[in-house]
Amino acid sequence: MPTKHYLTHKNMFAVIYSFKVKPHQAESFEKAWEDLTRLIYQFEGSLGSCLHKSDELNYIAYAQWPDKNTWENSGKKLPDTANEIRRIMKEACDNIETLYTLDAVTNLLMDKTFSK
Repeated sequence: MPTKHYLTHKNMFAVIYSFKVKPHQAESFEKAWEDLTRLIYQFEGSLGSCLHKSDELNYIAYAQWPDKNTWENSGKKLPDTANEIRRIMKEACDNIETLYTLDAVTNLLMDKTFSK
């Protein structure tokens, strides 16, 4: 039987965000998003996030949290440098929206590809 490599967290919670980036601001937005996401992981207890680009100016991010409570209470432990990063990210966008908040039912995400 193959070894399981499931990314398991008992009460995992996910949040889906949408970002509409201003023309010529993609690089600035992506850098700020990455910097802020790293801080949120380091200081707020997130399980990380993945940024996807659907077209030239539209992005979707999928963030994972151990539970809804951790997500709802996040934002208070970030260092002061996060304020400037947030400002840069917001200024690079025309719109930022939380599309969905989701409780995991079954998680079959893996940490590596299948091998026999």
